[in-house]
Amino acid sequence: MYGYEQSVNSGPGVPGGGAMGGGYAEPSAAYPEPSPPSLADAVRAFTTGSMAAEDFQAIFATSKVYCPRGENPGFLALHDTQQPVIPMFSSLKELRRYAGKESKYFVITGAEVLDLLPTGYGFVLDIDGQHRMVFDAKAVEQMVDFTMRRMYG
Repeated sequence: MYGYEQSVNSGPGVPGGGAMGGGYAEPSAAYPEPSPPSLADAVRAFTTGSMAAEDFQAIFATSKVYCPRGENPGFLALHDTQQPVIPMFSSLKELRRYAGKESKYFVITGAEVLDLLPTGYGFVLDIDGQHRMVFDAKAVEQMVDFTMRRMYG
């Protein structure tokens, strides 16, 4: 049922029994769901081969991504690479290591990155980090396709 929480101690047709009968309760806050790995943990796991690409992409899509910014709105691009790439970071600590303590930045989700990234651009995640990841434009297209299939079937 939507809109209210059923009490375990009351239920239709079961005096003193409960909605599920026999006095059994559904799992409670005593056993919380494990939290998903952080993006930094996912980067480390994926680059060391202990996480599948699909699992990484699922975490990336819902994670916060830190992006350096200039005076104008939008991504800052590096053009001294084979293809232009956008530097992005899994944490504020990683961004500060690259751009300095006083740098300007904005935060969006990985899904928003995939939605807003200009066509033909890739991105590099944690460029100065121990587990740097580079996604060229083709890899970004594949990530977008994967995300669309996952969302819309």
